[in-house]
Amino acid sequence: MSKSIFISADHGSAIIYFLRSDVVPHLLAAGIQVILLTDDAVKDELARRFGRPGLIFEGLRLREASAYARQVHPRWQWLLDFLRRVGGSWRIPTAAMDSHVWEVWTENSWRFRLGLWLPAALATIGLRTFASLRRSLVRIQGRLTPVPELYADLFEKYRPSLVMASTPGWRFDRYLLREAGRRGITTMTAIVGWDNPSSYAIPGAKVAWATCWSELQKRELVLGSDWQPERVHVGGMPSYDGYLNKAWQMSREDYFRRHNLDPSRKLISYASSFVHFAPNYPNIEALARMASSGALDFPSQLLIRLHPSHFQDRPTIFAEERRRIQALEKQYPFVHVVTPVPLGGSLGYYGGEDMDEKASMMAYSDVLVTVYSTMLVETAIHDTPMVAAVLDVPGGWNTKRKYSLPLKDIGQWPTHQRFREAAAGRVTYTEEELRHALNRYLADPKLDSAERRRFVEREITYTDGSAGRRSAAFALGVIESEVGE
Repeated sequence: MSKSIFISADHGSAIIYFLRSDVVPHLLAAGIQVILLTDDAVKDELARRFGRPGLIFEGLRLREASAYARQVHPRWQWLLDFLRRVGGSWRIPTAAMDSHVWEVWTENSWRFRLGLWLPAALATIGLRTFASLRRSLVRIQGRLTPVPELYADLFEKYRPSLVMASTPGWRFDRYLLREAGRRGITTMTAIVGWDNPSSYAIPGAKVAWATCWSELQKRELVLGSDWQPERVHVGGMPSYDGYLNKAWQMSREDYFRRHNLDPSRKLISYASSFVHFAPNYPNIEALARMASSGALDFPSQLLIRLHPSHFQDRPTIFAEERRRIQALEKQYPFVHVVTPVPLGGSLGYYGGEDMDEKASMMAYSDVLVTVYSTMLVETAIHDTPMVAAVLDVPGGWNTKRKYSLPLKDIGQWPTHQRFREAAAGRVTYTEEELRHALNRYLADPKLDSAERRRFVEREITYTDGSAGRRSAAFALGVIESEVGE
């Protein structure tokens, strides 16, 4: 193979994007050697599962990257990272970035607030106003690169023509991208998350190219963080090709058997979301009561998908909510909980290994309920009715120095605004509204179907299962134009 490419995939969504789509297969078919860098703890397992000729797995050295962030100018690195996270332009809605500002304020001491947060907040105003300051921030960040270089041996061994990452330096991939920039190697990011361009803003390294889901995301990148329009490609969402092609979907019989579901009852699924900001338990308990008490117009059952945060040891509030949810399975009939198997390392739970579970849950649910999860887009692909339930607990988590954001306020985030404006599903603020929405969808599953279809078309662009091929073709075109034969 005459050329090679580095791909940084350090979390479950990135594993799906690159390894469970057509992106990597198309690169390999074009004669490109792919070196996929991921968490050292799982690289051997991923190699066993996904290995094929031309695909090599290497460690991303996240432990060393973390140590550098903690030990070398840690306050300076924290400040730059905070400014990057919240300093996107006023030209796009800033609700998601604003939430992070107040999260950091709440969860730190007064000494920290006055000594670091307050100056940073003032600097944020300047960053949001002036593109020149945002460009300067990217340049300043580039000076903080580990010495000796973390990846020098890998660059010298494989001599990549392109370094592609699942973020533009928003995570520890920033050190890999900065090192590539110092070596004059072309860089690219693939936008993996629905809300990423509006939530994480300014790149953590200078990145030359981007491929994203839609014109909506492209607009956020161009207006929010100053990307040049001609360097942002709309390639769709490769991770969702498997939904569109039904590559992962189990039979209904097999899926119901997996969770001991009753084929004669309607299936309501709940996907936990935004656990980091607010409890999901009120939503889930309300649904459990409805499904088990006959409060709905049709005999129903509830399937609950826990969130990865529910399996964190710290803070303990997440684990405690998990235990309360699991207790509902014993307390109420017709309530079932999906218990994931961890892949390990930083990929943790739902590390890309359960696409058959997700695809089948969305395909066979009569209604899917969540907060404002990305699963709204995924569920709309399956034309399954969906409800965003925002039953808030007064005071949120009610824990000192744990920031809580009312679920109803999360609806102001840019992606969630688009869901509401699209009328692709119902938003419910009370238990009675939730019961009414469920009954309407259970009675008429085609209700809002046209709106769901238009919502999908706007959010992911390509609905023919071609996004992986298109995104790989774009990367190949960049290699050809930047490196040549």
